[in-house]
Amino acid sequence: MASSSYKKYEIRKRDPNPKTTALLVIDMQNYFASMAKPILSNAITTINLCREASIPIFFTRHCHKSPADYGMLGEWWDNDLIFDGTVDSELMPEIGRLSKPDEVVEKNTYSAFENTRLHEMLMEKKVEEVIITGVMTNLCCETTARAAFVKGYRVFFSTDATAPSDSEMYEATLKNMAYGFAYLVDCKRLQQGLFGKGMK
Repeated sequence: MASSSYKKYEIRKRDPNPKTTALLVIDMQNYFASMAKPILSNAITTINLCREASIPIFFTRHCHKSPADYGMLGEWWDNDLIFDGTVDSELMPEIGRLSKPDEVVEKNTYSAFENTRLHEMLMEKKVEEVIITGVMTNLCCETTARAAFVKGYRVFFSTDATAPSDSEMYEATLKNMAYGFAYLVDCKRLQQGLFGKGMK
């Protein structure tokens, strides 16, 4: 998804502070591989930039273990869910090899904060800001960004390392994020903001 159009939605600009920021890589799993493929390179670039800046990284993995944790998702998606223990539930190999076991957070709904220890993990590292990447722009990424904002985190939302279900959803999310929840960033702006230099 091209990120060139996001600047028309920008209301505010800011750079993340690497000393207080964490990167959230949302649901880059085999189930979403076809959707994630167009942003894979940018997601990896974002991860590498954050590693270089010593920014903590957390990778979410959406999965269900039993009907007790389906919530509304079972009804909404007609039980077409991601079940734990399946290949679909695993992180894409290109992403999985960049993660460490203690950085992976399992979740069972759109928000990475709901029914997880993510908030506590971020507080333990004194995180005040989060960068959101992954899939889907308009569901789990957007819901997690909104939840982070409500919890008091400063949110940075990637325009070129999140993948939507379609372009209209992508545009709507960016408009919503810029209006009320997040600063919009891309790989180029992150590189500039974290290191004071342009992309190589």
